[in-house]
Amino acid sequence: MDYLFDDWDILKDRLRDKYLFIFLDFDGTLAPIARTPDEAVLPNGIKRMLKELSKKTSCRIAIISGRSLSDLKRKFGGLKGIVYSGNHGLEIEGPKIKFSPLVSSGYLMAIKTIKSILLKKTRAVKGALLEDKKLSLSLHYRLVDEKQVNMVKTIFHETVIRYLAGGRVRVKEGKKVLEIRPPSEWDKGKVVLWLLSREKFAKYGRDVLPIYAGDDLTDEDAFKVLKRIGITVFVGKPSHRPSGAQYYVKDTGEVAKLLRNILGI
Repeated sequence: MDYLFDDWDILKDRLRDKYLFIFLDFDGTLAPIARTPDEAVLPNGIKRMLKELSKKTSCRIAIISGRSLSDLKRKFGGLKGIVYSGNHGLEIEGPKIKFSPLVSSGYLMAIKTIKSILLKKTRAVKGALLEDKKLSLSLHYRLVDEKQVNMVKTIFHETVIRYLAGGRVRVKEGKKVLEIRPPSEWDKGKVVLWLLSREKFAKYGRDVLPIYAGDDLTDEDAFKVLKRIGITVFVGKPSHRPSGAQYYVKDTGEVAKLLRNILGI
């Protein structure tokens, strides 16, 4: 990966006079990682820039997050003119778009049972947090003592194994979180391609240049599908973990700098 701002002059020329579709993760990308999901806050400066970008006729903004749609919209304080994609694309809402896939009653019953079991088994583990996002479940272990992390992971996998083997759920690992989702191949990469295709159709086939910035393991699906057609940005230091992104920025502050630079083109 190359440091994005070392190549900014080249990228600036590539972005100029283009219709941009900017995809952004929330936690760790726009908002600094917090102790718990509820504590994450969108900086006012970033919110202002997103509002300005959303008003440009040459730009579309989409937030692609693992959070539930209702939680995601609440974090943005009702900011209009952008696309919100919650639950890794299971819920999408924005200008002239509202999408929520059919989820089987069997899946909903499965996660209800799994939730009950995980709550009982992790109750005594300090720092373990189970987040119910209606269409998915997330077991966070960021605040768990390092000595107990493996135990939390074991509890999780022992609980879901029969549902996983029976094809009733799908499991995905993120940054300090284990997630249970519907048994489909829908992920951030497929969400991005779907939204991109929809935007191109709305623009009568006009070229649309996608830009994607994210910090999580779940963002790698988007980096992969956009590798040859867009600009992909990993948020964090390359030494933290390997990534399929083309560029990196160091932190959320530099994501704000990127948005500010795009506004100035």
